Amino acid sequence: MTPDRFFALMLLLESRDGATTQELASALGVSLRTITRDLNWLRDAGLPVTAHRGRLGGVAMLPGSGPDLTRLTPGERDHLSLIGLDDKQRAELNASGESRRALAKLAAAQSRRVHELLPLADVVHVDSRPWLQSRPSGATPASLIGPVRRGRRLRIAYDSPRESPPGGVVVDPYGLLAKAGVWYLVADCARAPRMYRLERITTWNELDQPRRIRPNQTLATVAAALIDQWAHGHAIEVSATIDQTQIERAQRIFGPRLVRDNHEESATGHTVTIRFMQLEDVRALLPFGSAITVHGPAEARAHLRALATDLARHYAPSPTP
Repeated sequence: MTPDRFFALMLLLESRDGATTQELASALGVSLRTITRDLNWLRDAGLPVTAHRGRLGGVAMLPGSGPDLTRLTPGERDHLSLIGLDDKQRAELNASGESRRALAKLAAAQSRRVHELLPLADVVHVDSRPWLQSRPSGATPASLIGPVRRGRRLRIAYDSPRESPPGGVVVDPYGLLAKAGVWYLVADCARAPRMYRLERITTWNELDQPRRIRPNQTLATVAAALIDQWAHGHAIEVSATIDQTQIERAQRIFGPRLVRDNHEESATGHTVTIRFMQLEDVRALLPFGSAITVHGPAEARAHLRALATDLARHYAPSPTP
């Protein structure tokens, strides 16, 4: 259990007379299995967490046994509610100072039950950033968090061949999403949900207009729908054979978009289906070279052939005089 989730769970139990494991899991954004493991960890640590079955039952903590919340300022309590961010992401939000002070106050108030063990924070370091991540050059979380919290519309210019006309687009922001070490602005554009990578937002302006988000939608619900759409939505399905030596690499890169046909395997290759959002995205197969053989559809083969031809022409030796 991460320190921020530990304290968030303690805060939830302290502030409620009882809550179901489903309610706790939903509040923290984790699975039932994870929340059950966390509660067992609290019990093993000697904290008075109780669980009662039945319609009026639930998980609760004995009054007065949780963290001393009176020591926290409103800003510290607000920053402590951020779950799952690493130190770098907290710094990008300008939230690291408040978070450190809040955690230090709560940790100082907790009695150490096992003196002979070193603190987990001293022996475990978590860094959720992906490898070889370049330094972001666009908008930063700290620069956008103000207008997002004020509930204003934004005009943004987005560095993407499929986005942003010269004057930019007006969006209605739900908030910021930290996903796999990358920050995104989640917003409606013309009433349609979109996810904009912050490092590609080249310019932005806060408009003197309140945001106009769709009824009954929150940052959590819109982000979950967009993530599911990205993982499972597609416009084209490519059938291919991948060499035995490259199948694990392909699975790491394409994730759930790659589906293996377990009935069509040999000692040399695997028959797979790879789903892409659009035809242009099949260029992601080029780094595999001849280790992937695309069988169809015909437009995917033609597009790969055109891309490979352009690449070969680009690197062709210069004609000798």
